[in-house]
Amino acid sequence: GVWERSYTYSLTDSFLKYVLFMSNLLFTVLGLVVLGVGMWGLINKESFAQEKIGSLGTDPMLVFVMLGLVLTVLCLSGCVGALRENCCLLRLFSAAVLVLITAQVLAAILAYSLQGQIGSYLRSGMLAAMVRYQDDLDLRFITDEIQSSLQCCGADNYRDWEINIYYNCSAPGVLACGVPATCCVDPLENGTVWNSQCGVGAQQLDEFSAQSVIFLGGCLGGISRWIEQHSGLIGTTVIIILAVQILTLFITTRLLDSIQWHKANSIYSNSG
Repeated sequence: GVWERSYTYSLTDSFLKYVLFMSNLLFTVLGLVVLGVGMWGLINKESFAQEKIGSLGTDPMLVFVMLGLVLTVLCLSGCVGALRENCCLLRLFSAAVLVLITAQVLAAILAYSLQGQIGSYLRSGMLAAMVRYQDDLDLRFITDEIQSSLQCCGADNYRDWEINIYYNCSAPGVLACGVPATCCVDPLENGTVWNSQCGVGAQQLDEFSAQSVIFLGGCLGGISRWIEQHSGLIGTTVIIILAVQILTLFITTRLLDSIQWHKANSIYSNSG
């Protein structure tokens, strides 16, 4: 005869098992999407080319690749573990979630205790991005996104672009003493054509003349205003993410206990 284990789970345990399976399946797909975006970014910029492999370590797209990989492996172990009732995979999954929760709580405490220094870190990061603006596509994209969405220019003000060798007033070429087009109040001429030259010579203008052409305010002020305005939303999002992870940990632990209990008290039924 064929002997098989038949576990009879309570309705709650069965429900929790499929909730865990479905949520992990969803996050596995999300992980694969993030991984795909990262890989597409690296391939698109030819970061794997022989001459660029050295700077691969500093590529922001690598963050997407790592994040996607971790998310996929982690959620896949939870997904398969829940479906196959595999204690090993579920233990691995719950340990990883516990590490994640701990890391996030520590990061939040660290961010809170370094509140004063965050501004100076942001400033040095922004200035570093501005220095490498012409040479690094990722940094250019991030800087442009910040400037156009927050309607700002430079770190503290528009004259910060002096730090870039191409926009420096002593530089040869058309960009000298200018600012990027994303600093412009109206970079679209007649609402249709993108005018990449709209910021030319802007650093030579006094503030009164410049305000009709470019945004005068720096992005650091814009970032802190944005954080202040959205602090409630940011806080709520962080709490929800943390709560979901704690709930996932609780469900996984409950399911593990249930599987182990059923294995210990397994009923063998002769089915043949």
